[in-house]
Amino acid sequence: MYAIIETGGKQYKVQQGDVLFIEKLDASEGDAVTFDRVLAVSKDGSLTLGAPLVEGAKVSAKVEKHVKGEKIIVYKYKAKKNYRRKQGHRQPYTKVVIESIQA
Repeated sequence: MYAIIETGGKQYKVQQGDVLFIEKLDASEGDAVTFDRVLAVSKDGSLTLGAPLVEGAKVSAKVEKHVKGEKIIVYKYKAKKNYRRKQGHRQPYTKVVIESIQA
């Protein structure tokens, strides 16, 4: 059984026990979160598609911890003008473990 959920502007295919790094959620470590934006559910070989969401379907997950991604460097430069700006960025993520899928 798997489901396709939407969170943080992205779509994820999830199964029970999966570990995901998603865009940062406003939840504490150890909290339970519910994703109710379920786009599709596959159960016993049959696929149920939503239009746009599957009615009554939800995915439960547990927040493990908040982490930051790899650092990327943003470098701005203009030729012959002595203009240089260097900036780093680390995107915040939330690590969640999928506990159950209800459909």
